[in-house]
Amino acid sequence: MSNPYANPNHGPQLPPQGQPHPAGPFGQPPQETAPKQKKPFYKRWWFIAIAVLVVLGAAMNMGDGSDTDTTASLAGDVPAAEAEAATGRDEATMVEADAEEAAPQETERETTASESVPREYRNALSKAETYVEMFHMSERRVYDQLTSEYGENFAPEAAQYAIDNLDVDWNEVALESAKSYQDTMAMSRDAIYDQLVSDYGEKFTPEQAQYAVDNLPE
Repeated sequence: MSNPYANPNHGPQLPPQGQPHPAGPFGQPPQETAPKQKKPFYKRWWFIAIAVLVVLGAAMNMGDGSDTDTTASLAGDVPAAEAEAATGRDEATMVEADAEEAAPQETERETTASESVPREYRNALSKAETYVEMFHMSERRVYDQLTSEYGENFAPEAAQYAIDNLDVDWNEVALESAKSYQDTMAMSRDAIYDQLVSDYGEKFTPEQAQYAVDNLPE
């Protein structure tokens, strides 16, 4: 006899025949797992390691080649530099040899030219140089001293040769004479000028005397 109070919905409910059982939570269908994809070969660690080794090897080869080229270049430059230095030394030696050969010839020419001048002329020049260096005489005073019968008594031609061959700056000679008057006799500038141009004094030209006075120390 059946139970009239039995609830037909309270018992376990089975799915109708022909339908699959739900496998997911809360009756959701099960999720399908995607197949695992393989990495490309160029992302594999062994391929990256090989690529790094190849790059390092190429860089080392390039460095060795550069060093070799530099060494070869330096080795090639050394003989060229030595050759240039040797050429320079040879040229310097030739110049020195030419100078040594020319020096005696120049001395011989000077000696010959000096010997061609009469001794009296050479003596007059030597005396004139002494008067200028020691007494700061003017050109006219030197000539007068050389030709004076109370002085050196040289011939006028010898005295003129001496004057023409003196290597002096007459302005500077006048200045030295003016300094002597200033230091030893304490003369004024006007008095020094008069003494320098006087026919009874130093017989310098007005231009030479003015240069001397203008350049006297204060």
